[in-house]
Amino acid sequence: MMMNLFSIFDPSTSMNFSLNWISSILMILYIPMIYWFIPSRWNMLLLKLMNVLMNEFLILLSKNNNKINVLLMLGLFLMIFLNNFLGMFSYIFVSSSHLVMSLTFSLVLWISFMLFGWLMNSNYMFSHLVPQGTPVILMPFMVIVESLSNIIRSGTLSVRLSANMIAGHLLMTLISSTGPSLSLLFLILVLLSQSLLIILELSVSLIQAYVFSVLSTLYSSEVN
Repeated sequence: MMMNLFSIFDPSTSMNFSLNWISSILMILYIPMIYWFIPSRWNMLLLKLMNVLMNEFLILLSKNNNKINVLLMLGLFLMIFLNNFLGMFSYIFVSSSHLVMSLTFSLVLWISFMLFGWLMNSNYMFSHLVPQGTPVILMPFMVIVESLSNIIRSGTLSVRLSANMIAGHLLMTLISSTGPSLSLLFLILVLLSQSLLIILELSVSLIQAYVFSVLSTLYSSEVN
């Protein structure tokens, strides 16, 4: 039962070759062409979403010279969201539910931020370890707490994304596995609950991509 339940997250195919990771490239098909003479509705929707996110990221960064960081976070948001969205289709591998993918993003970002902060703004990073107004007797303890919180940031970013994507898919799999043994009335209730879960998972895929990119932007602003 447990092997069959978690087999939906197994990247290996029947030939013991991880072709399922190619599903991460399928998101390119959902990016609209930007060279049409008349933009499509999907193109305008995507551009409107990018404009809203760009204005919010610029507020979080609060500096005009961080436009490269904004473009980086927009690309990160788009990649995570489209991978989460593709996972809602049948027989498509949910690549964002694996720590191999999410931890790679979070570790690269966290190491880059830490290297930039400690090399370029060492005094600010040292002062950030002790919050303003901390009593002298608590300063060593606060240094330990702030250091641990900085270290686990990459792990919390990746685990939050993967756990949320796994939880929803597991719940949908558990509910749908009881379908063949149910009566007509309960089967209708299961279909209604599955429809609501699909809507919930679609919103979760958007929210988790937004949370990942916003937290990464906040971590970036702390080292500048």
